[in-house]
Amino acid sequence: MNGDEDVMANKPARGQSAYQQVANDLRADLADDRYPEGVRLPTEAELAETYQVSRQTVRRAFHDLVAEGLVYRVPGRGTFAAPRDGRYLRKFGSVDDLMGLSIDTTMQLTSPLRRRVDIDAAGRLRLDSDMVHTLAFRRLHDEVPFCHTTVWLPTDVGETLTSVDQLTEAGATSTFTIIGLLDDRLEQPITGAEQSITVAPAPDVVAEQLKCEPQHPLLRIDRLYTTSEGRRIELAISYFLPELYSYRVRLRR
Repeated sequence: MNGDEDVMANKPARGQSAYQQVANDLRADLADDRYPEGVRLPTEAELAETYQVSRQTVRRAFHDLVAEGLVYRVPGRGTFAAPRDGRYLRKFGSVDDLMGLSIDTTMQLTSPLRRRVDIDAAGRLRLDSDMVHTLAFRRLHDEVPFCHTTVWLPTDVGETLTSVDQLTEAGATSTFTIIGLLDDRLEQPITGAEQSITVAPAPDVVAEQLKCEPQHPLLRIDRLYTTSEGRRIELAISYFLPELYSYRVRLRR
């Protein structure tokens, strides 16, 4: 591959800035164990040349990885892969970060995409009809399930996903995120998400999928995704095992 092709291969994905692309690629390499614990990552200068970006851009990507506990920096020596304790840790500060779940996790379908009446979900999506599309899946990291999610969509939005084979058969696996699939299909991009975080006992179906006891305390996260025009496009309710998952948000003044 020549130099021009290298630059094109590292072109940021839609909606991603250059530093997010660098950070996401490094997260994927760390997840694939390309850089085992204690191994030095490429230098800022090396990455800046590879991605044709400034060293400041690379430094910002490293800053995010340090904040997530994925790497640590030693002055004068470089940036190294951090030890892992078996807990899945990601920083979520944007919709792009949520789409980035596809980098190092697997989605396994537990309930295929279908149409059904759901008054509560339709109300939260502010629909004129009580009919929605819905599906459910669990997400795995290193083949260990740490999250179960149920998604509800307006029927016209759900129709855009009916051709995705991995959403039609229980047990099917993929590296998709639903918002990533939708973002490629909708005329208006997904630009926002409202979320609430609570602690809730595990419902029976979730406990079965996450291999925990019924009523086990879980982290419940409700998210309502909206487009650039303010339309509510997806409701997602996720349950996370706290012993396998850490949630981190960076607040800026």
